[in-house]
Amino acid sequence: QVQLVESGGGLVQAGGSLRISCAASGRTFSSYSMAWFRQAPGKEREFVASIRWSSGETYYADSVKGRFTISRDNAKNTVYLHMNSLKPEDTAVYYCAAKIGGPYSSSWTIYRTWGQGTQVTVSS
Repeated sequence: QVQLVESGGGLVQAGGSLRISCAASGRTFSSYSMAWFRQAPGKEREFVASIRWSSGETYYADSVKGRFTISRDNAKNTVYLHMNSLKPEDTAVYYCAAKIGGPYSSSWTIYRTWGQGTQVTVSS
């Protein structure tokens, strides 16, 4: 059974940086795609970034392109989201998600496994 555990959220000032982590366990992840989604109060869950575990191919939402970087550490079975130039509108609960193979997708309904989420708050 796949398990995802996020960590590293917190409070940061606008313009600052933060790295959040997603530790994955329970399977071999070479055939998986991993993604970060976020959800702010009163808003729908939205795609942030994804990475194919085997190839390292990455995809980003336009709102974070150039500011956020998704990466993975194969030895640690961990996916990271490096966030720079943070803005108050980046404030949300950030969720790690996983799906097996298939084409790239930014739809949260496609991802079957989710972590519990980590809160990121950006103050102005």
